[in-house]
Amino acid sequence: MILTLTLNPSLDRTIEIATLARGTVIRAATAHLDPGGKGVNVCRALLANQIRSCAVVPYGGAEGGQLISLLAQEGIQMITVPVAGPTRSNVTLAEPDGTVTKINEPGTALSAAELDAVADAVLSAAESADWVVASGSLPPGVPADMYARLCRRFTKAGINVAVDTSGPALVPAVASAPALLKPNREELAEATGASIASLGDALDAAGKLRAMGARSVLASLGPDGALLVEDGQAWYGECPVSEPRSTVGAGDAMLAGFLAAGARGPEALVEALAWASAAVALPGSRMPSPGDIHRDHVRILNPDPNKPLTPGD
Repeated sequence: MILTLTLNPSLDRTIEIATLARGTVIRAATAHLDPGGKGVNVCRALLANQIRSCAVVPYGGAEGGQLISLLAQEGIQMITVPVAGPTRSNVTLAEPDGTVTKINEPGTALSAAELDAVADAVLSAAESADWVVASGSLPPGVPADMYARLCRRFTKAGINVAVDTSGPALVPAVASAPALLKPNREELAEATGASIASLGDALDAAGKLRAMGARSVLASLGPDGALLVEDGQAWYGECPVSEPRSTVGAGDAMLAGFLAAGARGPEALVEALAWASAAVALPGSRMPSPGDIHRDHVRILNPDPNKPLTPGD
């Protein structure tokens, strides 16, 4: 089983528009409301592909009640932890060319007692888990080393930990030696202090993250594909999307596909890219089901350090 922890879940509203023009009235083409948060999305993707998982979700207020209701409607197995503050709401504006503008609320602070309750819930459920996924941003006031502390406890108990986070939580989490780290291009730069303009830059950054403690690094590179570095080996893969609709949750679908395929080697990278590209072709933060996934569209290549990455992504 794959267990996920989302300390800062959300209600995600995605609105499809023709074009984003500041200071004007914009007519929406469609709108979607989905349960959100990186760990939540990982579970949604796994469920859509009949892989057993469970989400640990703190929730509060009317928004939290709606989040839990949406997850229950989808059939997500979950452990819910009530907290005092309301669950946050996020808004995404998606344009036809694949351009996405996101407005994410910061979330509500969790008290020390609430954090202890969440940690206890994760630790109790982790006994039957093959992987624990600690992902997403930290709510205001949560210690930056929260994921790192949990990672050390799980690793000591013999449980594999995958970390997908950013901001102040990222570097401490790397140093806690997770079995898998899944940064995107921006997070590669953030953690290493280096500009990521080419595939060679991404390779160097992934190597630095492994030297800092991460056992394996699965780096999503947006429209340029993904890079996997583990045990002194590296693989690069591409899976272009002809009609992108929304990138929201694509990285979470990538992580879910990678774990579902065993989390090792080029075969798992193929699955990760196939799931991620399928998510990009779907509206809102919908997760792909088997009929959406096309593994034959994925190409695995030897990483060319001189390959430039798409500017601005």
